[in-house]
Amino acid sequence: MSWVLAFIGFALLVILHELGHFTAAKAVGMRVEKFSLFFPPTLLSKKVGETEYAIGAIPAGGYVKISGMNPSEDLPEEVRDRAYHAQPVWKRIVVISAGPAVNLVLAFVLLFVFYFAVGPYETGVAAVEKNYPAAGQLRVDDKIVAVDGRRVEPDKLTERISAHRCAERPPRAGCKAETPAQLTVVRDGTRRQIEITPIYDPQAKRTRVGFQYGSTDKRDDLSFGSALDLTTDRYWFFTKATLELPARLINPEQRKEISGVVGSYEATRQTILNQFADVIGILALISLSLAIVNLFPFLPLDGGHIFWAIVEKVRRKPVPISVMERASVVGFMLVILIFLIGLSNDIDRLTGEGFQVR
Repeated sequence: MSWVLAFIGFALLVILHELGHFTAAKAVGMRVEKFSLFFPPTLLSKKVGETEYAIGAIPAGGYVKISGMNPSEDLPEEVRDRAYHAQPVWKRIVVISAGPAVNLVLAFVLLFVFYFAVGPYETGVAAVEKNYPAAGQLRVDDKIVAVDGRRVEPDKLTERISAHRCAERPPRAGCKAETPAQLTVVRDGTRRQIEITPIYDPQAKRTRVGFQYGSTDKRDDLSFGSALDLTTDRYWFFTKATLELPARLINPEQRKEISGVVGSYEATRQTILNQFADVIGILALISLSLAIVNLFPFLPLDGGHIFWAIVEKVRRKPVPISVMERASVVGFMLVILIFLIGLSNDIDRLTGEGFQVR
């Protein structure tokens, strides 16, 4: 059943994306020849009016075919005035932008619904290690809000605590820091002060008190305003992370983090099995990624069509088809590279440690 639900989730994202192109094209008077969910070979199709509606056999996307997308396409006389390349630049940009725009809006709405109706997992102490100073002092679900009287974000906890160093040089395993760390902890809604002296861990090469910090099994109950603020913050954070995708292709370590269609599908399926409500958040991130990647300025992506339409507007005459064809080779190679890296990483995860979905 989880496979079916994951498939439906992906299909809806694709349908809504292509529906954006389809609706915009119809609205500005372009002729839409085909609306297809998934890629050929075609399994089912039905023609309604001038448009053929189809379902393909390869579930890796979808497309809307508009007459005249190729400037050299031979079209009947009665169709030429409604062809894509016969339209003003602004109409073409509106049609191409409509697909990613739907996904951007959908991602924001889904994220807000997730944070407001479901709530993110609270961040707090997820585990306390034995034989370390934190044992008996900290408890699971404790929320550390300050270190040494200064408010601290979760990602800065390690840095603040390890600032308490041993007097010995070089430090030996287990040596105590010269000064204790003053932790401000929220436990069961009550704020309290806990004093813990870190000890040196030679494997980590820093002083530690011995706890793991991350998501707990509790959910934050957010107000409308708080959910909206968090949605805006996370939306921008995930947007920046996706925009950095081309740079991550160069870094070997970051390249391993890239996931493809298989990984996204499997993560969604596992989330359905573990925490069904979290699927809302997963689909929001996939929708956002789909929109941003599609806006990269390379053909055959949507962003490539927008880029060359703008170039045409600036130079005030059509761009030679030969130039666009050469540019599309580069874009196509980049898309294939991202796909192959994502697929390779997904296969490694499937045959190795899995996708580690909570």
